[in-house]
Amino acid sequence: QVQLVESGGGLVQPGGSLKLTCAASGNILNVWLRGWFRQSPGKEREMVADLSPRNLPNYAPSVKGRFAISGDNENTVVYLHMNKMTSEDTGVYYCNYQVGGVDYWGRGTQVTVAS
Repeated sequence: QVQLVESGGGLVQPGGSLKLTCAASGNILNVWLRGWFRQSPGKEREMVADLSPRNLPNYAPSVKGRFAISGDNENTVVYLHMNKMTSEDTGVYYCNYQVGGVDYWGRGTQVTVAS
């Protein structure tokens, strides 16, 4: 089992920045992928960014150049730095770990971009 807890969400103005943190515990020795998804109102959950086992980042086209994902080597934490945010970035952001072919999810943290 893997436990994931997100933090750092909130209200931010357009053009602003926000940093999300996901703290992981449990069976995190052999994490295949870890990253962030989001679900915006009326839309399906989508991948935002993830890290490979070698910590190589991958981004959705809509956030590339604005968001940055990072994490430690022990798989205990993963961050999402969000810059130049727009209203399209509004949604619930979920942390995701893939371990042994199983997807683990946090409960999510709300991010709202509005003036």
